[in-house]
Amino acid sequence: MSALTPPTDMPTPTTDKITQAAMETIYLCKFRVSMDGEWLCLRELDDISLTPDPEPTHEDSWEDLTDLVEQMRDDTEDPNYLMANERMNLMNMAKLSIKGLIESALNLGRTLDSDYAPLQQFFVVMEHCLKHGLKAKKTFLGQNKSFWGPLELVEKLVPEAAEITASVKDLPGLKTPVGRGRAWLRLALMQKKLSEYMKALINKKELLSEFYEPNALMMEEEGAIIAGLLVGLNVIDANFCMKGEDLDSQVGVIDFSMYLKDGNSSKGSEGDGQITAILDQKNYVEELNRHLNATVNNLQAKVDALEKSNTKLTEELAVANNRIITLQEEMERVKEESSYILESNRKGPKQDRTSDGQALSEARKHLKEETQLRLDVEKELEIQISMRQEMELAMKMLEKDVCEKQDALVSLRQQLDDLRALKHELAFKLQSSDLGVKQKSELNSRLEEKTNQMAATIKQLEQSEKDLVKQAKTLNSAANKLIPKHH
Repeated sequence: MSALTPPTDMPTPTTDKITQAAMETIYLCKFRVSMDGEWLCLRELDDISLTPDPEPTHEDSWEDLTDLVEQMRDDTEDPNYLMANERMNLMNMAKLSIKGLIESALNLGRTLDSDYAPLQQFFVVMEHCLKHGLKAKKTFLGQNKSFWGPLELVEKLVPEAAEITASVKDLPGLKTPVGRGRAWLRLALMQKKLSEYMKALINKKELLSEFYEPNALMMEEEGAIIAGLLVGLNVIDANFCMKGEDLDSQVGVIDFSMYLKDGNSSKGSEGDGQITAILDQKNYVEELNRHLNATVNNLQAKVDALEKSNTKLTEELAVANNRIITLQEEMERVKEESSYILESNRKGPKQDRTSDGQALSEARKHLKEETQLRLDVEKELEIQISMRQEMELAMKMLEKDVCEKQDALVSLRQQLDDLRALKHELAFKLQSSDLGVKQKSELNSRLEEKTNQMAATIKQLEQSEKDLVKQAKTLNSAANKLIPKHH
């Protein structure tokens, strides 16, 4: 993003448009997502202000503007302020997604399936809305956030939803809470009761407080607005076959390219504003890419730590196995000694039976201790085996998460390439228009020079005409004087 520069005397061509769209502006992290009709436009918070730049009257004007921008930056660092901006951002994304889905479905005129791109994006947006402000639950694998818990509450509020919940639990291919939540959303849309279920859930804030933070989207007014918007989806028909669909490993990334303006529709003075918007969108995608790379690095560090822990557990398991074998050998030896002592007691004299009885009791005590030690080792071995299995499961899930992040990264890079191509096309058109303006200005200057020359020539002709009129008058008066003399 460009740094702040002092204001100039020439107003920018997009100032009025930015001011008009400022009231409909939302924020994502430090980015501003403004809606232009049914389109989406991303700008960074530091690049524009909510009101037009004032005319510079004295030296303190620029200092006041800088203080205002610094104050806006401090506001964006407030967690509550960021959460409010994220709620507004998700609500506007839901508006665009629902509106686009309804319009495209009506134009298509047929039943929608799971391969329909606008429908897929709608479920991704709904998933982000349900995940906003979720409380993290601590498990063996770390903190886990899943929106399946709140959706399970719907069957207690609306009895008709019990059928959907039971169907989701009976699906054989679903192994994670995220997959069950995605299947529930699809079944509710097929039943045309998604809006009704969401309204019933949002009205029970006391139940949602167990799963969401107080400033989450589902706990605020934006959740009720989205639930009202979902009523419009009752006009579309959808049919999903979820038995062969892998809902557990789908990548939930919003494709902003579906809601961005196409550069071919820009004309004339709109070129500058669209180039700025494209650059802002590219920077946003790069920022998101950076966050994903950091997440992947953190996951890789966790995988390395789990591998080290797994190696340590394997070594401890080998030591435990060796110890068990040693204890088994000692137990066999003690059994042989006990049997030998019993035989000797039967055959030996009576005076030796007392000492042999003491030795036998000691051997039995030792055998009991060894048996108890063996049981403890076996319990410890079972615990180590179960921990190893959990570690292997955690590694598999982390590897799947890394693959999902890599797929999302590839998708974002593709979008970035498309945005760069669009930027080059707009830059070429802007260069062509600048060249045409330059040629017209040169032609205008030439015409002005010719006009000035013609004006000068006309003045000279008028002056010559005046001189000829004067000479004609002089000759006429002279002729009049000569005529009487001849008479």
